[in-house]
Amino acid sequence: MAEGEEAPPPPGSWIKDLADALDEGGCDLETVRNIIQGRQLPADLRAKVWKIALNVVGKGDSLASWDGSLDLPEQSIIHKDCQELIDQLSVPEEEKSVLTLDVESVITFYCKSRNVKYSSCLGWIHLLKPLVHLHLPRSDLYNCFYAIMNKFIPRDCFMKGRPFHLFRLLLQYHEPELCSFLDTKKMTPDSYALNWLGSLFSYYCSAEVTQAIWDGYLQQADPFFIYFLMLIILVNAKDVILAQESDKEEMIKFLETSPANLDLEDIEDLFSLAQYYCSKTPASFRKDNHSLFGSSLLGLKDDDTDLSQALCLAVSVSEILQANQQQGEGVRFFVVDCRPAEQYNAGHLSTAFHLDSDLMLQNPSEFAQSVKSLLEAQKQSIESGSIAGGEHLCFMGSGREEEDMYMNMVLAHFLQKNKEYVSIAKGGFMALQQHLADINVEGPENGYGHWIASTSGSRNSISSVDGDSPNGSGDGKGVKSLVNKMTVALKTKSVNVKEKVISFIENTSTPVDRIPFNISWPDRASLERHVSSSDRVGKPYRGVKPVFSIGDEEEYDTDEIDSSSMSDDDRKEVVNIQTWINKPDVKYNFPCNEVKENGHMFPSHLLVTATHMYCLREIPSRKGLAYIQSRQALNSVVKITSKKKHPELITFKYGNSNTSGIEILAVERYLIPNAGDATKAIKQQIMKVLDALES
Repeated sequence: MAEGEEAPPPPGSWIKDLADALDEGGCDLETVRNIIQGRQLPADLRAKVWKIALNVVGKGDSLASWDGSLDLPEQSIIHKDCQELIDQLSVPEEEKSVLTLDVESVITFYCKSRNVKYSSCLGWIHLLKPLVHLHLPRSDLYNCFYAIMNKFIPRDCFMKGRPFHLFRLLLQYHEPELCSFLDTKKMTPDSYALNWLGSLFSYYCSAEVTQAIWDGYLQQADPFFIYFLMLIILVNAKDVILAQESDKEEMIKFLETSPANLDLEDIEDLFSLAQYYCSKTPASFRKDNHSLFGSSLLGLKDDDTDLSQALCLAVSVSEILQANQQQGEGVRFFVVDCRPAEQYNAGHLSTAFHLDSDLMLQNPSEFAQSVKSLLEAQKQSIESGSIAGGEHLCFMGSGREEEDMYMNMVLAHFLQKNKEYVSIAKGGFMALQQHLADINVEGPENGYGHWIASTSGSRNSISSVDGDSPNGSGDGKGVKSLVNKMTVALKTKSVNVKEKVISFIENTSTPVDRIPFNISWPDRASLERHVSSSDRVGKPYRGVKPVFSIGDEEEYDTDEIDSSSMSDDDRKEVVNIQTWINKPDVKYNFPCNEVKENGHMFPSHLLVTATHMYCLREIPSRKGLAYIQSRQALNSVVKITSKKKHPELITFKYGNSNTSGIEILAVERYLIPNAGDATKAIKQQIMKVLDALES
């Protein structure tokens, strides 16, 4: 026998065991997996194994009740696509017409039974290609196709669909640098991975490679595993992608066709790496998105989470609690509580590190030191085996959108630094309280009572922040305080670092230069002050009392609309910044940062003319140029507010006023150096506009 030539399997080998098990009937997927153990599947046994994996063994003929009419409006397109598919295959000429009719019947009946309109871009032909190779009867061909569509192809698998927003979050979680690079180039996953996901790689891969991928994927019985295979394709091409200098279209083409480079010998490594990344991903990735797959009615309901607007991957509080109690190599979280010190001290997760997100704007140098301390504490907690330790950073806010805007800025900061394994606790501390209340209802001996700690008042009060009163509050037993754990972990480090970390963890005293949170959230009163008579308001505007005001912003304002969140940069006007600043009608120019609801900040310029205010957002890749992000009439400004703790963060609200009150139509936020001078100038210009309108 020639060297390197594979010897035939001896009697009693795994292939014979598999063949015997399949012939006996009643063989389930678990039995099949135990025999195969990830080895390459023999071609003559593939059809039986796939049918077991797709759970179609013994299924009846779904097409039996169909009259066989091929009369859909798009039938000619279906027939043409089916014919082209069969022509690509090595099929004897006399069998082509029968096989073409089988494939066309499968697609036609699926369209009729599911009330779906066929289009070539759906990729169904490519899904059928690996199945046609199995030489299945028409009934089995349909049942297998239906099972794949139902279980393994996600809902909304089209451009800008939800599955691709989810993939971007997964890419960001594991490869933030690569994700950021592709975001900068505006290369969204749907632009290159539509046919990866829609055809389960059969669109670009050879028949042999596709069969090998499907062998492993179908045996996994996990529809989400395709996401990790897709992730490895990108990770494998990372260095090439980051070094690319070609234009966007060429790069998309390169990415789109990259699965075509896979060889049969690559598949084992592809799956091994995918398994590794899978093990490093929070379980919430699957649990919170299970409605993407299957025929469950849950999938038909509108999901309240817009993944396209998600700042990062969200993790459920139940997973956070469970993960750090587990032993082994699973995902473990280092929880960062970003609420104000007063809320943290009133009650927090006992294993959470406190990072006051207010510091980012209020005291940047202290914030930078806090981040260093956080990373040092994380490192030491992992090394010491602390229950608080974990390489996955999970940020926890209050759960109230308005308060968590600062936490989102902190999150954005870590993401911009390309920090991997960054997530957010879904629902924040409010969700944690509710979860603990829910599980306490079932019995106090649940092992979670010790998770809530307090540095002011009762240590185990679950309700100390929001006023809820769950049944039972724990007895304080079990886990030692994180402070003690960290103290042990930091013994080998310098006294200064240790003291800083302990200070940030305990947070028992208000640090220097921090403005205390004087009014508790639920009771905070409105702190607005209206323009006084000295502000030249003049006569009542438009027949009603003046509505324009300037003052401190409420902490829990909920009537806001982000005016620019739906804008599309591709359709915005590009202008030269200096040319616009030098325009004769521009009275003021204020360099600033536009602040989005998700915490992202964009270097911008606020230009004020006699009648309007413009926001020019700088284009990072095109120095000196900017998009016209917004254009607002000065007489539409109804309120200018600032945070008491962050006077440089200014909110402009635009709207209409009438006898029934004020209607807010848009909201914009800016971080403006010397904000007092800017708001004074803008306010004076608004007064001039109002006076002119009155006269």
